Amino acid sequence: MKVQFLGGADEIGRSAVLIDDSLLLDYGMAAESPPQYPVGDVNPDAVVVSHGHLDHAGAVPALMSSGDLPPVHWTPPTRDLATTLAEDTLKLHGSTPRCPFTDTDIRRLTQASVTHGYGEPFEAAGYEITLYNAGHIPGSAHVLVDDSEVRRTSGNRTQSDDGDTRLLYTGDFHTGDQRLVAPSTARPEADAVVCESTYSDVTHEPRDTVEQRFAESVQQTVWEGGTVVVPAFAIGRTQEAMLVCAAHDIDCYVDGMGQRVTEQLKRHPDFLRDADALRGATSSARFVTGRDGQRKRIAEQNTVIITTSGMLSGGPAMTYVPAIRHHPTNKVALTGYQVEGTPGRDLLDTGSAELDGRVLPVSAQVELHEFSAHADRDGLVGFLDSYRDTPVLAVHGDRTAAFAEELRDDGFSASAPELGETVEL
Repeated sequence: MKVQFLGGADEIGRSAVLIDDSLLLDYGMAAESPPQYPVGDVNPDAVVVSHGHLDHAGAVPALMSSGDLPPVHWTPPTRDLATTLAEDTLKLHGSTPRCPFTDTDIRRLTQASVTHGYGEPFEAAGYEITLYNAGHIPGSAHVLVDDSEVRRTSGNRTQSDDGDTRLLYTGDFHTGDQRLVAPSTARPEADAVVCESTYSDVTHEPRDTVEQRFAESVQQTVWEGGTVVVPAFAIGRTQEAMLVCAAHDIDCYVDGMGQRVTEQLKRHPDFLRDADALRGATSSARFVTGRDGQRKRIAEQNTVIITTSGMLSGGPAMTYVPAIRHHPTNKVALTGYQVEGTPGRDLLDTGSAELDGRVLPVSAQVELHEFSAHADRDGLVGFLDSYRDTPVLAVHGDRTAAFAEELRDDGFSASAPELGETVEL
């Protein structure tokens, strides 16, 4: 089995792994300026997508642009989320060369879509594939690729059947508690593991500690008459913040693309940890339409507003943060890692940020609450403990070589592929 890394090697973003020039695992984009896409030209016989985040699924519609329609396999939530992201990307970049696909490609993608549940083996490009819950966001999956018991012929290509190999591609995963999804617990037998390493040098605080500190901080600000803006990613983090607010009896507004995503996820209760809890949180939250100056009126209330974008790079946050920035009683409660160069990171580091085209000082309090949906160092090593006799390829991180070396020091057979490199298993 030949495994080529077209993206996500020693970087976070544009994940793409090509197996034997035939099976493509993920095809994401890096939301930089301009956006970055996987390297090389691909014409896969089939695609499997691990989950519906931009850096893993954002470029999948571009695979439809040639007119060929390779089947795209994923869970039902991933299908819905990836389609939503594609439509949003087209809205933002569709009139520029930054977007490699069209509305026609998105329609073709719906024709090529094939959905699967967890633990249900299926065939793709001549491999047997099984998806397992990865505990990252609803529908996220570990992908097990098995070439040992299927015919290695697909389309006009025939690969040599020179080995029985089971490759586990972890995608993004979490082994800890979240309110929205259950943690990853499946550890299928594998001959090699391609493992994410986003937080390979970080130890997360216990989730209940993070949640309690967030709830107390938000409640204190509201009690003092302030307004709290909670920038949150539309997929996963908005719903997690809603669930936390509901559990602590905190009234909140919800604005941005997270509203649409919430309604989509409610249609897939089998992929949620507690579907009733999400329905209850949705019922108690107030969704914002944005009509007739509604956002500015809400920003004047002493309330909590959960809104996109999570790194202050667009969305309704561009109205709310400037509206509350003048008063130190108010608060911006960031809920996840802020990438260097984003307005959210600038706000944390300097107290100012470019918001809707203007660099503005922010007198409101700024806090970071790490509601991470990734495994930390202990979670990664704990997961890999099941594969101590298995080669590990570290990807999806900014220190993959260092992590691989640390794993080797701990007795693992580990390496960190470079961008474009092909590894033979």
